[in-house]
Amino acid sequence: MTNPCFIAEVLSKSTQDYDHGEKFSAYRTVESFREYLLIDQYSIHVEHYVKTAAHQWLLSEYDDPNVTLSLSAFEAQIEIIALYENIEMDA
Repeated sequence: MTNPCFIAEVLSKSTQDYDHGEKFSAYRTVESFREYLLIDQYSIHVEHYVKTAAHQWLLSEYDDPNVTLSLSAFEAQIEIIALYENIEMDA
């Protein structure tokens, strides 16, 4: 990957700590990187990080499937429920 501005990842139980910590820290060293989406695969929960200034990131969390989030890197919107389409959740 060269000069990414946006990265989305699906979290697993075995990698979620690494994705939140060391990996995100490494991504933040990439000058072009400005938006990070972490999607929980076991329940409806999305974390959306947006770079607001040097060394500053804004976190928004979504648990409501009926919410739409805006991606600033692409000036696009995604419905949370669309991220979970065709996924069966454990009750």
